[in-house]
Amino acid sequence: MKRTSLLALSVAMALGTAACSEPASTDNDEQSSTVSSEYGELTSGVELENMDTSVRPQDNFFRYINGQWLERTEIPADRARWGSFDELRERAEQQVLTIVKEFAEQDAEEGSDAQKIGDLYRSFLNEEQIEERGLSPLDDALARINELENHDQLASFWGQQQRSRAGIPVALFVGQDQMQSDQYITGISQAGLGLPDRDYYVNDSESNQQLLQQYKEFIAALYEAAEWEGGEQAAETIVALESKLAQSQWSRVQNRDRQATYNKLTLDELAEQAPGFDWSAFFVAAEVEINEVVMRQPTYFADFAAMYDDVDLADWQTYLRFHTLRQSAEILPAAIADTSFDFYGRVLQGLEEQRDREKRGVSMVENALGFMVGEEYVARHYQEASAERMQDMIDNLMVAFEGAINDLEWMTDETKQEAQAKLSTFTAKIGYPSKWRDYDCLNIVADDLYGNMQRSSQCEYQRMIDRLGEEVDPDDWGMTPQTVNAYYRSTMNEIVFPAAILQPPFFNVEADDAVNYGAIGGVIGHEITHGFDDQGRRSDGEGNLRDWWSAEDESQFTERAQQMIDQYSAFNPIDDLQLQGALGLGENIADLGGLTVSYRAYQNSLNGEAGPEIDGMTAEQRFFAGWGQIWRIKFRDEALRRQVVQGPHSPGKYRVLGVLSNMPEFYEAYDVSEDDDMYRGEEVRVKIW
Repeated sequence: MKRTSLLALSVAMALGTAACSEPASTDNDEQSSTVSSEYGELTSGVELENMDTSVRPQDNFFRYINGQWLERTEIPADRARWGSFDELRERAEQQVLTIVKEFAEQDAEEGSDAQKIGDLYRSFLNEEQIEERGLSPLDDALARINELENHDQLASFWGQQQRSRAGIPVALFVGQDQMQSDQYITGISQAGLGLPDRDYYVNDSESNQQLLQQYKEFIAALYEAAEWEGGEQAAETIVALESKLAQSQWSRVQNRDRQATYNKLTLDELAEQAPGFDWSAFFVAAEVEINEVVMRQPTYFADFAAMYDDVDLADWQTYLRFHTLRQSAEILPAAIADTSFDFYGRVLQGLEEQRDREKRGVSMVENALGFMVGEEYVARHYQEASAERMQDMIDNLMVAFEGAINDLEWMTDETKQEAQAKLSTFTAKIGYPSKWRDYDCLNIVADDLYGNMQRSSQCEYQRMIDRLGEEVDPDDWGMTPQTVNAYYRSTMNEIVFPAAILQPPFFNVEADDAVNYGAIGGVIGHEITHGFDDQGRRSDGEGNLRDWWSAEDESQFTERAQQMIDQYSAFNPIDDLQLQGALGLGENIADLGGLTVSYRAYQNSLNGEAGPEIDGMTAEQRFFAGWGQIWRIKFRDEALRRQVVQGPHSPGKYRVLGVLSNMPEFYEAYDVSEDDDMYRGEEVRVKIW
């Protein structure tokens, strides 16, 4: 297996890598702007036009690399934030829109991909028909709510509602068993809130109290748009009920704990621990035949089972009617859709205007037929050469991580062996699935938007529960190829990189290796490190929860993790809001470990030679530039507050400053001293992986 860089020959023209207090001027005509290799002339990959060289990199590297971009960039009116990810997502969306519109113009064969994609899109664009039908598509759902006669029927109702997910305080899921990863198991998790997080209900800050009042006003406004009576009273009822649910719900920090949220019970044990709710009727109505279940939040379910009967049936019906309307808002008449946007878009995210209908139509098609669209996207836009380069980098990072484990001073030899064993079983998926998901279960009709979306939900629900009793599918993907993202899945012990992320600034086939190792290499390292972050480390190479740590190593890891929590909790992005270091711990560990290992991999790829100097920057400086420029981003204030509350990712600025201030390699590349703003004393720098 090849371990060295595909661009290794470019190092023959290296100009040296000595650290300097400032990078050489980027407008010096004598400085090289490209480097020759067997693959042709390669650029530095650094987007020079985005840099603000009036800012010292030692003081604020985020602004040094992205300052001009930050100054000239306006967040689009229909976006809550704008950054490198969003730019690529916009590009992918436009490419998908072209595909969808082409299919919508065809007279395609019934049941074909083109027919399903095209007709679904057309059904969303048919605003005249949507207005004409009004709220009549909800008649059956509302009738079922109105027909509820007692609390005993609620359990069955919520079981049936799992297909649509509207107004469900109990969310059922089927996934890999974290203690036996070769099998699927049913789980239940807390749910049922109309606001994005329980903290909005339980935190009595002035801003949250204001938001709760705005939420009540939204509920009343939605009632008015629907021409329903009693909106203000309904708002009081719904917020009071959801507040009861929220009081018992676990925080996002608690929900990160893979051990605390793994509670496998028989159905008899579930009934004992959460008595008062007819769990048997719930599972029968959900059409799952099971003997055991994983309960994620035991105290929530005990409280919910005890309180649901104390809430008047009429109040539950009010709650259910609202959520039925709220969840379908975007596919209902404009009065409903616009009212929903005014709250969820303008109030919660600070958006100035709604996305145009074509873009919203594309999002809906992707939600329902994502992998079907993805197959066409890959055929048109994916370069297989990208996979070869990516695999080469992944191989190099795996070797570097192996070396990093061996070199850890704080870990015992016994635990190192366990860590190496886990690393050796990692698998990687690049680009797109080896087999495509079928949508035979989904019938799409050109003049039935609401029915299309209901059938889509039923199709996906059935796909999920049909996994029970089946072998785990190793070819399963959790993201479509056109998704600009990447992930680590602990139960598979795999890292996955969809096709759409393999573009500049993350991955540039025309650039020298240094910036690519700093960018996509850092992302690869990030996903690998997730297997060894505060939660990923709890599972072994088979994907099973198992404690393979000695007590000494556990203590050493926890001490370093607390250092990181404290560091990030000190960042203050807006108003009086600090980052939640405990909530972002896994992501921040992955950022630091990932970039550290990628730097090591890049140095290994040079085979002892010096990397080339391009655009007046040493190879090491361009490596860090690669990391800095992928996290360029601007937020609206509302969206930034929401990001801090919900996490878990730190805003882009802190993914740069927080990581680099802990890396000795960065200090060397830019000659950072204790007089510089990014300096941290050696005794407080975090070093985990």
